[in-house]
Amino acid sequence: MNDPRQAQPTPSHTPARGFEEVVTLVIKHRVKAGFEAPYEAWLRNIVSIAGQQDGHLGVDVIRGKNAGLDLYTCVLRFCSTDAMQRWLDSPQRLALVNEATPMLADGDQTEVNPVNEFWFAPQAEAAPPPRWKQAVVTLLVILPHTLLVPLLWGPLLQLNALLSNYVVATFLITLTIVVSVVYLFMPMATRLFAPWLSHTSEPKENQ
Repeated sequence: MNDPRQAQPTPSHTPARGFEEVVTLVIKHRVKAGFEAPYEAWLRNIVSIAGQQDGHLGVDVIRGKNAGLDLYTCVLRFCSTDAMQRWLDSPQRLALVNEATPMLADGDQTEVNPVNEFWFAPQAEAAPPPRWKQAVVTLLVILPHTLLVPLLWGPLLQLNALLSNYVVATFLITLTIVVSVVYLFMPMATRLFAPWLSHTSEPKENQ
């Protein structure tokens, strides 16, 4: 993994409330030299506490380098903007951030990504993967679901007249695919294909 380019600190900002969606909270910490071990202990603690919050769907921690310092990019997923905001404003998190502040070179930097950024989490300061790569990974995850989920549901749908209704059956199959893809298989796929997604090749200039 190449060292990310130097980034200027960006202030925290608050997302608009009232629209329920899956959102990602991206937190970036650049750790001062000599504080790597205590920060790792602090990070394990706050990840454990965040995982107990209502609406928390999971977290990925991406380790990198920035200007010679360890850079940690934490991608937290929440079921809604309200759930995310409750964690951001919680006394627990504020106390933990205050505890970590002396270890951070640039303070606590937070970003909020909309629902369409949910699957492909940013790799530190790198650019998002090309859309065609995102499409390939998405196809690899969704295609098996579209083939297998209807077969798995088939016997159950035939047990009841209501379940065998076209609209009801389609809803149940689609719901199963969406939940399975978003919460389980797509996060696994993006981690599995992360080296390929983050690799870019630039065309050589004509001499």
